[in-house]
Amino acid sequence: MENFIVSARKYRPQTFDMVVGQKSITNTLKNAIKNQQLAQAFLFCGPRGVGKTTCARILAKTINCQNITPEFEACDQCSSCISFNQTASFNMHELDAASNNSVEDIRNLVDQVRIPPQAGKYKVYIIDEVHMLSSQAFNAFLKTLEEPPAYAKFILATTEKHKIIPTILSRCQIFDFRRITVDDIAQHLSYVASKENITANADALHIIAQKADGALRDALSIFDQIASSTEGNITYQSVIENLNILDYEFYFTMTNHTSKGNVTDTLLLIDQVIDNGFDGQLFINGFSSHLRNLLICKDEKTISLLEVGENIKERYKEQVRFVSTEFILKALEIANQCELGYKASNNKRLQLELSFMQMCRLTSVPAEAAPLKDLAEKKNPEVTPAPEKIVAPEKKPVAAPIVVPESSKDNERSSLQKSDLMSIKNLGKAQVKSEDPQPEAQESQFGEETFSQHDFTEVWMKFANTFQEKQPNFFITLTARNPELKDEHTIALVVDNAVQLDEVIRRRSEILTFLRKALNNRNIELEVLINTRDEDKKHFSPEDKFKKMAEKNPAINSLKNQLDLEIDY
Repeated sequence: MENFIVSARKYRPQTFDMVVGQKSITNTLKNAIKNQQLAQAFLFCGPRGVGKTTCARILAKTINCQNITPEFEACDQCSSCISFNQTASFNMHELDAASNNSVEDIRNLVDQVRIPPQAGKYKVYIIDEVHMLSSQAFNAFLKTLEEPPAYAKFILATTEKHKIIPTILSRCQIFDFRRITVDDIAQHLSYVASKENITANADALHIIAQKADGALRDALSIFDQIASSTEGNITYQSVIENLNILDYEFYFTMTNHTSKGNVTDTLLLIDQVIDNGFDGQLFINGFSSHLRNLLICKDEKTISLLEVGENIKERYKEQVRFVSTEFILKALEIANQCELGYKASNNKRLQLELSFMQMCRLTSVPAEAAPLKDLAEKKNPEVTPAPEKIVAPEKKPVAAPIVVPESSKDNERSSLQKSDLMSIKNLGKAQVKSEDPQPEAQESQFGEETFSQHDFTEVWMKFANTFQEKQPNFFITLTARNPELKDEHTIALVVDNAVQLDEVIRRRSEILTFLRKALNNRNIELEVLINTRDEDKKHFSPEDKFKKMAEKNPAINSLKNQLDLEIDY
């Protein structure tokens, strides 16, 4: 039985041109070799599986090659290249810093650096996972790294550059390796499949590339796994089954249901997804990505941003013609809110279903909202409050009365701006008068029954209690001070600040409607007062307080004089 070699090792690049997805870095290294401007130390950093160690080995191999090609690649035929390929070269030393991170390990390395190469030009030291070195080991390495012998080259590789001390970073040429794109990974997988005589669907290779998340080594490992499972025939269906990935078909179907407002089929599809063993958060995350892809397809210039196979890309182009941009944006917002609240929700399935039902309503709510509102206004004319009369304020030393106009609109804001409230507060007493321009015919909806303070207080508390649980702040505003019945139909409510005043003004129409209906008196009016008593208080000095006390009890003054006391300021 032959020893199986995984694709990640078998197809490891041997030259700079074979490196996948790092063209800018390989070109820079080749130019450095061409111009004989090699740095003494290199730092290769980036995510896993993007070619850091591979490029380090290729660089070590190339600079010791005895017959470099015109393209500044290793010839693979000289004795130096052959020994490198057989991992028998004495000019390349690899150190895994994850398991050799002590000061002693670095001292042994420094001792080796003192010995010049017996064959070739350079001795190359590759230190992988260099961020795992201890602080003491880094410090022991500093001097050698800064002033190495001319024949010594250091290549450090790491996935976590931020853990390396700045004194090391400043002594290296830093190369940041990027994640490999989905297209580049898919093309390389296609090359490997052709070499291994494996039949592979292009869409299936794109799924593998997406699952690898920019790491070519991970993609090759997944490729080997699926090739073994399918006996050399990799299809789209076999990939999504082996990797437990949601098929694109679910997302295309869900988009059709939600864009048409089909709640029933939407809920049935969610049930199918959950029955297949997929997590709800995985589905909403995938659907968000699907909506993002649809949005990208709206413009020809951005279609290139799609990281999917050609067949899937054509389906996106087809579906986007039937889905509006407004729907996509609103659905994306709902999906985002669902993602944020999914983990915290006790009923996760309900959270998911509610979000998709809201998406279904995006296409039907606007058309229905307007006629429903009109119908409500026609059928319920009694909710419109009767017009108010101008009421002269009753002067009080502690309050600034304000008579505020009603409005039949639910979204009416206060006619007094913040600046108006401040000016009223500063003046101490002021009144804003307004008359509601409602038809006089509305007055017939309520009678003119008389009521007492007791009757009014009971109705007022009944109204206030409706806000006790849902809006406790407004409940406190209504009940902090008992409103007074000034005359037969005028009610005075005292509030403490402009925020409470604005809240009462905003709900004034609702308050009056409730009171007029409950007490059957259309002449009821509401007068809102701002408490100014605290502002009118006089601040006494310690001396003033003492004089006041001495007036009431002269013995205090005698005691002060006898004991020679002073007033404490």
